Amino acid sequence: MGMVPTHTLLLFVAASIPLIVMPGPAVAFILGTTLRNGRRPGLAATAGVELGYLVHVVGAVVGVSALIASTALAFTAVKVAGACWLLWLAVQAWRSKGDHTLADLGRDDVPAGSASTAFRRGLLVGALNPKTAVFYLAFLPQFVRPGAGPVPAQLLELGVLFILLAAAVDAQWAIAGGGLRRLVPRLRMAVVDRVSGVVLAALAAVTLAARRVSSA
Repeated sequence: MGMVPTHTLLLFVAASIPLIVMPGPAVAFILGTTLRNGRRPGLAATAGVELGYLVHVVGAVVGVSALIASTALAFTAVKVAGACWLLWLAVQAWRSKGDHTLADLGRDDVPAGSASTAFRRGLLVGALNPKTAVFYLAFLPQFVRPGAGPVPAQLLELGVLFILLAAAVDAQWAIAGGGLRRLVPRLRMAVVDRVSGVVLAALAAVTLAARRVSSA
């Protein structure tokens, strides 16, 4: 049985869903991966992203996120690393030679190892996002209840619950991407890659513009 009271967990879920459904860098990456390589790599990308989020949950528990949020140098280092990674993905997408259509990307055409590659890339997309670190630091403590148990255990429980909710929603983007391939089979991958590249570049700019939480 968890440490956080049931009514608090329900309130936490209600507050989390609207935040989770808003598309961001992870959604752009998952959907782009699915359209290029198929549903299986898309789901692998989802798993990688969620595992990357777990890094921030653990960081919130041990106080690393507090350091990133309150120390300009640490926050900037993570922010620049995340923005550079998104930019690299954007460049790769833009330079991709997408002469084939979605119909050409059948399950048998998925490159060997693409799922593991998608997982590793998703892991970095999830882990190298400083806004996620700040989010967990600011959001999770609001639902910690005095007397319900050790604060680190409550933070971990809430963080893992948030990741499970995010995984359920993000996986739908991978599933929807697979359906989109069947819905518009003649859509050329060049279009998908260009749009994906622009979106990822824009999200890199948003990440780079993120500001740390001011210390009290």
